[in-house]
Amino acid sequence: MRALRFDHFGDPHVLQVAEIADPVADNGQAVVAVKAASVNPSDVKNVAGAIPGTVLPWVPGRDFAGVVVDEPGDWIGAEVWGTGGDVGFSRNGSHAELLAVPIDALARKQLSLDEAATVGVNFVVGWLGAIETAQLHKGETIAVFGASGGVGGAVAQIAAAYGARVIGVDRTPPGDDSPAAAILDECIAFDGDAQHVADQIRRATGGRGAEVVYDAVGGVTTGAALAALAPRGRLVVISAVGTRVVEFDLVDFYHNETRLLGVDSTKLGVVESASRLTELARYFESGAFRPLSISRSYGLDEGQDAYRAVAGGTPGRIVIHPQP
Repeated sequence: MRALRFDHFGDPHVLQVAEIADPVADNGQAVVAVKAASVNPSDVKNVAGAIPGTVLPWVPGRDFAGVVVDEPGDWIGAEVWGTGGDVGFSRNGSHAELLAVPIDALARKQLSLDEAATVGVNFVVGWLGAIETAQLHKGETIAVFGASGGVGGAVAQIAAAYGARVIGVDRTPPGDDSPAAAILDECIAFDGDAQHVADQIRRATGGRGAEVVYDAVGGVTTGAALAALAPRGRLVVISAVGTRVVEFDLVDFYHNETRLLGVDSTKLGVVESASRLTELARYFESGAFRPLSISRSYGLDEGQDAYRAVAGGTPGRIVIHPQP
């Protein structure tokens, strides 16, 4: 099969299309013909060498949608979707014509193949952080830092479906055609002034602050996120942009009884992610969730361009079509 592969770390130019052995359906594995696979920022980081444990040479790519072409049961021909913290890291990834995954990782998709390929990382880590970890409840307010991004846009939809009030925070507001734009009760511009941003969130919540802050940016936004929390508020952090080290007032922290929660989606494998996608599927089927906007698609031979688009911050989701 043909696959996008890298044999040393670096920027997207290290990616090359290579002929490698086809995966086989044995030892409880199924083979999926990958029809569409999105490119996530974590894929770019993996190629750059920022994700520990990747063994070279390697095929990257976490999210996928495709058709089961080989397995010992009754899945042949089924259209499936998936993602996982092991896919593209400890097992070869989805930026290839074929992908082997455990049979237990197969989940019947919703949406078109392209749309299904963009759901994985964004909605699974959104669900994991907001619902499973922060335990967001109906009637609470959640402030989403990075509301214009993939994870932030997914969190906004998840929170709204749970009956929460959603405040977005970002340098630029979500596009008018994005699902998040229609959901946000308010969108606050992040100007780098932590106290100013926190004050705006407090004004929007009657002075109380947000019960949950989902920080999909981290680092440069941590000060504002902490200052925006209501008493006993929960801060979910999934990333660190600009700096890995932050300072905050411990006295304010414990007086507020703040809970700081780290979420690492790479710890959730393709089998565990499949159960979340099955749960999420009913929201897409009902129309409560809408797929994220796709801005560009590329063939496998254009893989470097697809990665450059993500590395350059192109708005919207980027999709690779591995099949010719």
